[in-house]
Amino acid sequence: MKRVTGIGGIFFKAKDASALQAWYKQHLGIDVQEWGGTAFAWADDEGKLIAGTTIWSVGSAQDDHFAPSTAAFMINYRVEDLHALVKVLRDEGCNVLDKIDESEFGKFAWVIDPEGNKVELWQPPAGQ
Repeated sequence: MKRVTGIGGIFFKAKDASALQAWYKQHLGIDVQEWGGTAFAWADDEGKLIAGTTIWSVGSAQDDHFAPSTAAFMINYRVEDLHALVKVLRDEGCNVLDKIDESEFGKFAWVIDPEGNKVELWQPPAGQ
């Protein structure tokens, strides 16, 4: 069974999220949307778009989305079979959070690494 197949997103907190979003937009040309981030489309070696995106987002330092972690970031990793991986991780003694979300955006679960960082596992919807 494959475990992680790629990075689905990078999320981090800022003391002043709006100002930091504006800085990235102005100086690095990132197309920051009203929701605080962007979706980078994937392309092949020739620049042709293919199915898949990587999300990049800046949120407020007061947001508790990364809890119970106190880190200022969270990485979202793409996986092929979320339920199977969650079972394996639990069997290996990892700190897997009980909640699994399933929506039109895919399946999501979370594990806390040995340093206390919350890691998001994401199985995209079919075709993505």
